[in-house]
Amino acid sequence: MKTEESKRAVMVGIFVLIAIIIFVVGVLTLGGQQKRFISSITVKTLFDDVEGLKVGNNVWYSGVKIGTVKAIDFYGDSQVEVVMNIEESAQRFIRQNAKARISSESLIGNKIIEIFGGTPAAEPIEDGDVLASEANLNTDDIMKTLQENNKNLATITSNFSVISDRLVKGEGTLGTLLTDSTLALNFQNLVASLEQTSVNTVKASRDLSRFTNQLNTEGSLASELLTDTTVFNRLQASMAQLQQATESAAQMTQNLQQTSQKLNNENNAVGVLLSDEEFANTLKQTMQNLETSTQKFDENMEALQSNILLRGFFKKRDKAEKERMEEAEEAGQEPEQQNQ
Repeated sequence: MKTEESKRAVMVGIFVLIAIIIFVVGVLTLGGQQKRFISSITVKTLFDDVEGLKVGNNVWYSGVKIGTVKAIDFYGDSQVEVVMNIEESAQRFIRQNAKARISSESLIGNKIIEIFGGTPAAEPIEDGDVLASEANLNTDDIMKTLQENNKNLATITSNFSVISDRLVKGEGTLGTLLTDSTLALNFQNLVASLEQTSVNTVKASRDLSRFTNQLNTEGSLASELLTDTTVFNRLQASMAQLQQATESAAQMTQNLQQTSQKLNNENNAVGVLLSDEEFANTLKQTMQNLETSTQKFDENMEALQSNILLRGFFKKRDKAEKERMEEAEEAGQEPEQQNQ
């Protein structure tokens, strides 16, 4: 009996020891998951709605678990204060201007707190700091939005069904285009015309490009006019001279017109000579009389030279003229003849 009792006591002791070991391992495992044995700091944040967040839920930063929710309490009139345990090893990565928001591990998973943002210029968080919070999109709001989108999609589908039915029946402009062969042919011709216009436009663009290239060709007249200031100044001076010559020609034309007007005027001598036939005849007769008088005067002079009384005078004059010519020949000079 004693031997059996001893065996029973040993078995019970063994089971108790195994139970204690399992308990200790379980405590250590749960403590490791909850990070109970890791040095941490306390950080707070305020939410208007925690959306079912519970104590013990995880805290994430950049997809890494860095702590747990330590406490959830009401704050003020309507806000909720959430106290978080943050690992000291992650403290240096989280800045004081970072924000916290409530999210989910999956679509139907547990709620978590996600810390995000922050700039390197800000200081790292300290124990007892309060982070700003950002409201998360509520699931109910998402469902409402989805319901409204579904209604809009149903309306669009109904309208498209009506439009397609009208198109099949040939109603409206598009329906006519789909059913009327004549209109479709006209539309094809219009498209062909637009294509031809496009081809012509491209050709015109090429011609214009070619023309501009010629303008930019060095040594051409257009290039010289556009770039060489000397050629431009010469051309400008030539144009000024041409304009001056045009003005002079216009002035000359005006003077000729005035002269012709004076010639046609009978109040001056030239006008009388050109237009008065009677005066012209009188002047012609006067000239004839002068010629006749001159001829008679010559005859009278010859008669005087033959006259005995004046013959000595003319001889003396001829003798003096002859002596003067001989003196001039002796002096090596050409004799000057005087008409008297």
